[in-house]
Amino acid sequence: MTPEAALAELEKQADPQKAAQMAAYHKVERPYLGLSNPQIDALCKAWRGECDLPTRLALADGLWKSNIYEARVAAAKLLTQARIRPDDTGAWELICSWVPDFDCWAIADHVAMAGQRRLTADPTRIATLRKWTQSDHLWTRRAALVMTLPWTKMNHPKPADLAIREEVLSWAESYVPDRRWFIQKAIGWWLRDLSKRDPDRVRAFLAKNGDAMKPFARREAARLMPT
Repeated sequence: MTPEAALAELEKQADPQKAAQMAAYHKVERPYLGLSNPQIDALCKAWRGECDLPTRLALADGLWKSNIYEARVAAAKLLTQARIRPDDTGAWELICSWVPDFDCWAIADHVAMAGQRRLTADPTRIATLRKWTQSDHLWTRRAALVMTLPWTKMNHPKPADLAIREEVLSWAESYVPDRRWFIQKAIGWWLRDLSKRDPDRVRAFLAKNGDAMKPFARREAARLMPT
């Protein structure tokens, strides 16, 4: 499967009316085809079945470079896999190379799902995200929080996981003065998910930083807090 052949398969299912609606919704200038997530999922499932890993990486890279919305989503889905063996064949590096291109939440979140799998497979990759927290690029800063969401969902975290959790909370605290909506939303999202497993830690964070957060982010952080 080549990127050109994959793009042709995507274009066969294009819906111009839905494409126009998607362009209006996302408000980012790029080609849209109007495909649904289930349509993209079905194609990616077929492509994964017929491609070895090097071919799949090349396919994902080519789809991403097209800048077509559905192709970029498909590129991320091709690499969203708990186990990639061997894990050092370039999937993580390819995912990281896409981060500076992020310009909308939907594509960023699809890639983050792929990144989460590679991070949990090798938590030492957190070192890359530390650098992202210093970026001026909105989506790079946000990705550091979204890609580490698995550490909010651990019911029985090991000491190393707790250390990562605390580090990410320190990043979130450093983000509080950043008033951009998507940054504040990411802080609230991280805290909300953590509140289901460690509500006391979230209460402590909000007691220290809540007044400085935007009200909607503070409400989001506390929305699922057990009483």
